[in-house]
Amino acid sequence: MSGVGLVVRFELRDEDAATRFDALTEATVAAIRRTEPGTLVYLVHRVPHEPLMRVFYEWYADRPAFDAHERQPHVRTFLRQRDAYLTNLEVTFLLAPYGKGPGGD
Repeated sequence: MSGVGLVVRFELRDEDAATRFDALTEATVAAIRRTEPGTLVYLVHRVPHEPLMRVFYEWYADRPAFDAHERQPHVRTFLRQRDAYLTNLEVTFLLAPYGKGPGGD
C-alpha cells in the first residue's frame, strides 16, 4: 500500500464557530470531490460526546497528490479561514506500509 495520509484534529471555539467551520468544510469537500483525483479519501468526522471536535482523515495517492491538494484554491481558502473558528489544531502525518484500502490493497 502506498500513499500519504493525515489525521487532523480540530477543536472549535463554540457552537457558532462549529456551525461556520462545518459550512466552510462542506464547501471545501465538495470542491475536493470535483477536482482532486489524487485525493483518494477525505473524511470529516464528528466525535460522539465532543460536539466541538472534528477529525479529518485524508489519504492521497502519493506525495505529489498531497502537494497538488495543498495548492488548490479551495484548500488555500479553507486554510486561511479555519483559524478563526479554532482553539486547537493537531496534525499527524501517516504512512501505511501494509493494509487494505478502497482499491483492495
